[in-house]
Amino acid sequence: MRLGLGMGYWSAGPPAGAAEQIATAERLGFDCIWTAEAYGSDALTPLAWWGAATSEIGLGTSICQISARTPSAMAMAAMSLDHLSNGRFRLGLGASGPQVVEGWYGRPYPRPLARTREYVDIVRRIVARQEPVSYDGDHYQMPLDGGTGLGKPLKSTIHPLRTEIPIYLGAEGPKNVAMTAEIADGWLPLFFAPKDNQFYLDAMNEGFGRPGARRTIDDFDVAAVVPVVINDDIEAAADAIRPMLALYAGGMGARNANFHLDVFSRMGHEDVCAKVQEMYLAGDKRSAIAAIPTAMVEDVALIGPAAKIRDDLEPWRESVVNTLVISGPPQVLEATAELVLD
Repeated sequence: MRLGLGMGYWSAGPPAGAAEQIATAERLGFDCIWTAEAYGSDALTPLAWWGAATSEIGLGTSICQISARTPSAMAMAAMSLDHLSNGRFRLGLGASGPQVVEGWYGRPYPRPLARTREYVDIVRRIVARQEPVSYDGDHYQMPLDGGTGLGKPLKSTIHPLRTEIPIYLGAEGPKNVAMTAEIADGWLPLFFAPKDNQFYLDAMNEGFGRPGARRTIDDFDVAAVVPVVINDDIEAAADAIRPMLALYAGGMGARNANFHLDVFSRMGHEDVCAKVQEMYLAGDKRSAIAAIPTAMVEDVALIGPAAKIRDDLEPWRESVVNTLVISGPPQVLEATAELVLD
C-alpha cells in the first residue's frame, strides 16, 4: 500500500501550508502529489509551481477535465511537465459532469465515455511522436473538418522525454471503470468503499479482458481519495467529513444527474442520499450535513482512534486499491504514514 498527497482544487485562493505538506510528503516517501480542478483553479499551474520544489515524488493531475483543453493542448502540457519534472508526471483525466462541461466550458456533454476514449487516443499519439497526427473521430477531428481547408497534420516540435506518459482516468460508474481498465494505466476513484470491491473488480476485469487492453490487475494503479481523521472521538471525526459527503451526494450535479450520489446509492445509502439531496438543493445545508450517518462516512474514510484506523485499513489492503490519496497538515501525514507504511 502506497500513500499519495491530495492537494485538491482551491476554494477562495491558494491553500495555506501547501509547501510544508508537499515537503513532508516527499520526505515520508509518498508516491505522488495530486492536484485537481473544478471551475476555479486549474490543476496544471499549481502542480508545476509546487513540483519545482520537489525532486523525487510523482506529480499527477486528479483530474484535468477533458472539456477544458483540446487533446493537443493537453498533450503539450503533459510533455512539458514531464520534461520539467524529469519523467515524474502522471496525467489524470476525467469527463466531469454536464453542469460544468456545458455551463462552464460551453462544450457538449453527451457520450462522455466515447469522447474520453478518443481524447486519450489522440493524447497518446501526440506523445508517441511517431508521425504527424490526423484523427477522424466522432468528437475530434484533426485537421478540422469544415474549416479553411488549410490545416494539415502536425507532429510536436518537442521530443517527449518519454514516448508514453501514464494516463489515469477518474471514473465512477461500471462502464467507465471498465473502459478505464482497458485504455488507461490507473484509476482515480473519488469515493471508494472496500465493501464494494467485488463490484469494481468485476468491472475492471471486463476491461482488462478486452482486446488491446494495456494492463492487467497486477500492473494497474488504483489511487483512491481517502479522507483520514485521527481522533479518539469517532463522532467528532465523522463531523469533519460529513460536510464534504453532503456536498457531493446532495449538491453536486443536477437533481437527476449526480454521479456521486449514484456511487453512495450503490453502497446502500440510497434513501439517505435522496433526503440529503432534497435538503441540500432546498438550501438547508445544515440539515443535509447532519443527515449523513457515521456508517456512510466510515464506508469511504478512515476515522477514529489510531488503533481503530489500523484495523479498518485491512479491507483497504485486501481491495483493488493500492494507493491511498490523503490530505492534511504535516502532522496528519506523519501519523497516517506510521499507520499505513509501517
